[in-house]
Amino acid sequence: MSHDDSYILMDEMDPTPEESKNSSIKQTALQEFRTKQISHWILLVVSSISMLLGFPASSLLSRVYYNNGGKSKWIISWASSIGWLIPALILLPIYFFFHIKPTPLNWKLIVSYILLGFLNAIDSLMYAYAYSYLPASTASLLASSSLVFSVLFGYLLVNNKLNASILNAIVVITAAVVMIGLDSNSDRYGDITDREYIFGFMWDILGSILHGLIFAVSELVFIKLLDRKSFHVVLEQQVMVSLFTFLFSTLGVLMNDDFREMKSEAASFVGGMSSYLVVIAWSAVSCQLGVLGGTAVVFLSNTILAGVLNAVRVPITSIGAVMFLKDPMSGFKILSLFTTFWGFTSYIYGSSSISN
Repeated sequence: MSHDDSYILMDEMDPTPEESKNSSIKQTALQEFRTKQISHWILLVVSSISMLLGFPASSLLSRVYYNNGGKSKWIISWASSIGWLIPALILLPIYFFFHIKPTPLNWKLIVSYILLGFLNAIDSLMYAYAYSYLPASTASLLASSSLVFSVLFGYLLVNNKLNASILNAIVVITAAVVMIGLDSNSDRYGDITDREYIFGFMWDILGSILHGLIFAVSELVFIKLLDRKSFHVVLEQQVMVSLFTFLFSTLGVLMNDDFREMKSEAASFVGGMSSYLVVIAWSAVSCQLGVLGGTAVVFLSNTILAGVLNAVRVPITSIGAVMFLKDPMSGFKILSLFTTFWGFTSYIYGSSSISN
């Protein structure tokens, strides 16, 4: 072999900077996988699926409620909180069979649970307003902005790192939200006024801001107060936070005198009382499933992955809304959906680069 040939062979064998980076990312991911027990990955997969099933189902049911004659904003947001007994019924046998003692409560933990419960109650109410005025597909696309706020609050509260790819994702997803605003006349329901549509848009964005804040505060509680000791603390937090969410939502319903209106609302509901109760019940189950999955993902991973999965539910909800609720799918909305995918891809790439 000549001297020149050896240089050619060395050039062919030397990896490019991009190949080296990808190889390093793969090695880091493989090392991360090997350092965790298989039970960790099983729980993470189950929790992710719970998010991707629960949140879209809850969103679609909110729109079904309003499509079929529901009027109250407080009732449908209250319905999302009455499932707090579900994690409690899962937690109690764990205490008994695994001989686990409940985490001692202190004033910091109690204040954190009350704060998260209050934020969840307000968040549910904001989304109830959004879904009362907007088609489910539009509302879900706007809710993709929660990824942006998950990043920002994760950076401010939990010191999650940022890079150019993640900042690019923020810009791209913001552009996708703007596209929905530019296309406001194509998907508006006939009985919705300009003012109501703008309010729906505004409440959806504000709800997304709170959603991102809730993820970050939940992770902060796990890091600072619960030390990520064991998975049962996920259920403990969910029980306590959901209980306070239920109490705040119930107070809102009582102050608005909506419980008295439920009987007449159910009587005029499409399908009658039975259909009304089915929608309320499944709203409670699906929302609790999504929130429990999200809390578990934050515990098992971080706010970053929870934000990504929360955003991934956008196409699932949009497709479900088009298939089952006959939502319109305009050119702008399709472009916004593809732009959102672009933002997700940039965000995932940026996150993997940071982990490297």
